[in-house]
Amino acid sequence: MSARTMTARTDSRPGRVWFVGAGPGSWDLLTIRAAACLRTADLVVHDALVPPWLRDAIAPTAELVPVERETADGDPGEATGRLLVQLAASGRTIVRLKGGDPAVFARLAEEIQPLRDAGIAYELVPGVTAALAAAAAAAAPLTSRATASSLTLVTGHEAGDKPNAVDFRTIASLPGTLAIYMGIEQMDRWSTALLEAGKPAETPVTIVSRCSWPDQRIITSTLARCAVDAAAAGLRPPAIAIVGAAAGSMQRTGPLAGRRVLVTRPAGQGEDLATAIRGSGGEAICVPVVRLDAPDSWQPLDDAIGAAGAYDWIVFSSVNGVRGFVARLRAAGRDARWLGTARIAAIGSATRRELDSVGLACDLVPDEFRSEGLAAAFADLPAGGRFLLVRADRGRDVLPTRLAAAGHHVVDVAAYTNRSLDSLDAATLEAVDAAGIDWITVTSPSIAAAAARLFGDRMRRWRIASISPVTTAALTSFGLQPAAEAQVATVSGLVAAMATVDGPR
Repeated sequence: MSARTMTARTDSRPGRVWFVGAGPGSWDLLTIRAAACLRTADLVVHDALVPPWLRDAIAPTAELVPVERETADGDPGEATGRLLVQLAASGRTIVRLKGGDPAVFARLAEEIQPLRDAGIAYELVPGVTAALAAAAAAAAPLTSRATASSLTLVTGHEAGDKPNAVDFRTIASLPGTLAIYMGIEQMDRWSTALLEAGKPAETPVTIVSRCSWPDQRIITSTLARCAVDAAAAGLRPPAIAIVGAAAGSMQRTGPLAGRRVLVTRPAGQGEDLATAIRGSGGEAICVPVVRLDAPDSWQPLDDAIGAAGAYDWIVFSSVNGVRGFVARLRAAGRDARWLGTARIAAIGSATRRELDSVGLACDLVPDEFRSEGLAAAFADLPAGGRFLLVRADRGRDVLPTRLAAAGHHVVDVAAYTNRSLDSLDAATLEAVDAAGIDWITVTSPSIAAAAARLFGDRMRRWRIASISPVTTAALTSFGLQPAAEAQVATVSGLVAAMATVDGPR
């Protein structure tokens, strides 16, 4: 049992509950362990502080149960705890997904108590809490050997019946930094209390609104003026105020400095692109427009894996195809040895790296990272070859058509499906509008179709970066003309294309 796993009794374990921290909001601040929990959960209980794009990282087979922060049925934390007991009674694995870190101002104690009473095992998976994320976003050090040897976390909202409210006089005397969670709504009250307790009026205050969301905003003020300045700026919750730490300048350099770039890949799939954008000085804002689901049936892929050793070539058209194939291979109790003498081809360098990471040696990567490149690479093979193509359920027919025309036997199976999101909620669109987007990246025809539908005329105001000619063709079919197209269909090629258009900065 993990050191962080607890239970009140050991004679009854109907299920297990994982309290998982979702971080401040951006999916690239989700921890690896948290993402793993979401992929294996049977049921996910989430609240409003978890943004919709993060929920897309949840396993498609998991049931989603939203809970309200306020309820007429007594304490909302205890009500949620009772709900978790009922859900765990079925023996399923439950993830309680909470914004930030589940142990920091998240009503964890109230939700845990019913589980303890029922003898249900639970575990805590920490997340990036708001104070740390906000300090990083503002480049504001929380501690300093010279001026801040302590950090105090305080909530701006107090429970109405709490017998011992925050003692601001004691807090004001501490020689350190104060991070106030949920700080906007009661800013006038707590700033006045700190001033009356003797905190200097010129004490710096950094306020981070909607940290890591597309419409994140950061302002700096003083203790005397913070309430007025926050109201004038129209800052929206959730927000955190850091008292005693001034925001740094954090000047970004590089060809994309000052540019805000919208990353539209599925949740958990855009880390490499976001990292490359930041490495070039830009700001990556992640709003997925498609999600990855299991195919309608695993049977065709399972049958193909069962006969894998009979193929001459197994061809992967994406990273996700590799992941789906390997997951089903392992689920059948098999490994790379089962593939026998079959050779392996990957459509591009990223797919090859994924194969390498799971221990499958790649024999061929075409010079041109698309179906036409693969078809050209196989053009000189004698007829009669046996090919297994592993890809999405809705892919282009270029490769299977050309292979079949050349006299090869082709089996085409789906390892996953791309599904466009039905809609983006009003809060997400409002956040995107407020962010001031400069570029939107489009990395597949399916993302092109989803982005055109979900963002509408916004796409005509933003510059569009396309990863390949195939993606560009999909965009133009919707009347959208990319401002940049990658010379090589890779993340680095896409970033380089945007940098070329923007010019030296």
